[in-house]
Amino acid sequence: MEHKDDKAKILHALGGKKGILDSGLPALLFLIVFNISHDLHTALYGAVGTSLVLTIIRLAMRDTIQHVISGLIGVLFCAYLANRSGNAADFYIPKLLTNLGYGSAYLIANIVGWPIIGVIIGPLLGENFLWRNHSARKRAYTRAGWLWVALFFGRIAVQYPIYRSGNVNLLGTVNLAMGYPLFIATAWGTWLILKKVPTVKAD
Repeated sequence: MEHKDDKAKILHALGGKKGILDSGLPALLFLIVFNISHDLHTALYGAVGTSLVLTIIRLAMRDTIQHVISGLIGVLFCAYLANRSGNAADFYIPKLLTNLGYGSAYLIANIVGWPIIGVIIGPLLGENFLWRNHSARKRAYTRAGWLWVALFFGRIAVQYPIYRSGNVNLLGTVNLAMGYPLFIATAWGTWLILKKVPTVKAD
């Protein structure tokens, strides 16, 4: 039972199913509408409108809106850049920058011995930062952190050359393929690593 509870806390902290839906659905609608209408502004309206609807639904349900609000802000920024340049591929610039920012943060945190996974999840599992004095648990958080470093920089390595090529359909498709599936796989890998080492209990 404890393992199941811990897994739920870890997945929720990393975004959860609703967070994935709220952040990914507008991008999917953007790609679909752009291919159907071949009009950038129509596609942007579709993406922003979808994000607004999701925000309203979460507010009406009095649900946790952290991810949907951040998703709305992100979609608005994506739409702003694409609308300003008139280049549909620019819709994906913030996603590339976000991956660069997160990847750098996870990398630096691992190097200095404060893996972000531990900082986020440790308090949720009741061990706070006691894991830093427990070598096995700290190594587990560090290994999990490398999974996220690989995820973020892997996305950039694949998607940036496609962005430079201007192939919007390929970029959007690859962005989606490296979004949900890789996020879920990385979150699951994080859980598999952490469950092998018991949480650190206070004396």
